Amino acid sequence: MTGESDVERWFEELDHPLSDAMQRARQIILGADPRVIETIKWSTPTFVYKGNILSFTPSKTAVSLMFHKGAEIPGDHPLLEGDGRLVRTMRFTDVTGVETGRTDIERAVVAWCNWRDEAGLATT
Repeated sequence: MTGESDVERWFEELDHPLSDAMQRARQIILGADPRVIETIKWSTPTFVYKGNILSFTPSKTAVSLMFHKGAEIPGDHPLLEGDGRLVRTMRFTDVTGVETGRTDIERAVVAWCNWRDEAGLATT
């Protein structure tokens, strides 16, 4: 598994209009729960704890946080959107939007970590 230095390098090489918003989202995700680590998977930052929690899916108009199994995360997470079997996404158009969604991001990340611990899964 890759680590923080690879994610730092990814951001250093990034030429994206929403880089600041992506960095803020990254800080919120990592600060939400100390169990979360970051890596590069599928050529993008991915946050993991006993499985893949979420990945950035950047577009030029939004910071998209794709929660790989967002439909299964326990609790109410109003900013998680989508109607697929598993994937849910949170989207933000700027740093202010990310900051406004901070509580929902944090709650979803913590709920994932607690859910995975309650399931008795081994750390991967």
